[in-house]
Amino acid sequence: MQRAFKVLSFLLVTKNTSSLLSRYSSTMHSNIITKEFGRQFKVQVLPALSDNFMYLLIDKTTGEAAIVDPVAPNTVWEAVKRENVKLTTILTTHHHWDHAGGNKELIDGNVGDPLTVIGGDDRIDGLTKMIDTSGTDLKIGLLDVKCLRTPCHTTGHVCYYVSTDEGSVVFTGDTLFVGGCGRFFEGNAQQMYEALIEILSKLPENTAVFCGHEYSIQNLKFGLHVEPTNEDLLSLLKTVEVKRQAKEPCVPSTIGMEKLVNPFMRVGIASVQNATKTPGNSIETMRILRELKNDFKG
Repeated sequence: MQRAFKVLSFLLVTKNTSSLLSRYSSTMHSNIITKEFGRQFKVQVLPALSDNFMYLLIDKTTGEAAIVDPVAPNTVWEAVKRENVKLTTILTTHHHWDHAGGNKELIDGNVGDPLTVIGGDDRIDGLTKMIDTSGTDLKIGLLDVKCLRTPCHTTGHVCYYVSTDEGSVVFTGDTLFVGGCGRFFEGNAQQMYEALIEILSKLPENTAVFCGHEYSIQNLKFGLHVEPTNEDLLSLLKTVEVKRQAKEPCVPSTIGMEKLVNPFMRVGIASVQNATKTPGNSIETMRILRELKNDFKG
C-alpha cells in the first residue's frame, strides 16, 4: 500500500516523563508518544488505521522488544529502527484483522531470528505459541508478562500484563477501553463481567491501561449519559477533548481511573444499576449497558 507522509520532527517531554517522538504524520489519528516506566521498560504508542493503537514494549536493560497488535508493519519497523531494539515477539490480543492482520507481513519482513507470535486463538495469523486456558507467563527480555484470558469480544481474547517494581501496564485490546469496553461479538455479559470486574479491576489501581482503539470521547459521553453527575467523568472528558484537539492519544488510562469513570467497570454501583433499571444485578447491568452503548448516538 502506497502512503505519502509529511513528516515533522520534534521532541516534547511531559511531567510524567512521557516523550513525544520525532516522527509525526498528518495522516495519523494521533501523535506517537512514549511512556517511560523508570529504568526498566517503556511503551511506545503507535497509531494505526483510523483509530487503532499498536504498542512497542521495550525492555531497556536488554534492548529486546515486543509489539502488540501490529496491524501496520511499516510503522512497526520504523519504530524498531528508530529505537534500535531487537523485535522478538508479537503479542496478539485477538484475531480480528485490525489487530492481527499485519502479523504475516511483519513475519515475512523480518530478517533476524524468527518472531514468536503469542495469542489465544488459532485464527491468529502466524501463531507460534497458544496461551492455554489457565493463562501463560512469558518473558520479554527481563520483563515478566502475564497473559490474561478475557473471552467475550472474541472467544480467544487475551490481555497482557507487565509488572515491575517501577510500574505496571496492561494491554487490553478490545476488552477494556478508556471509558468503555468492546462489543460482545462472541461472548456474553457474564464473560465481560468476569473479564472487567474479576480480572482487570483486581490489578493494582496505578496499572497503566493501553487499549486497542481511540474511542475516548465517545465512551465518556456515553458514561455521562449513564451518570450525568459523575464529577470524575466530567473532568476527564474536558481533559480528553483538549488532548484530542492536539492529536494527543488518551492512553494510557489507569485501572483506578477506569473504576471511577467507566460504567462497565462500575456495574456494581447503585447509580449505574439505577440507570439500567437493574438493581442488585451486576451482570444484567452489564448486558443492558452494552445494548444501550450499541445504540448510543451522543
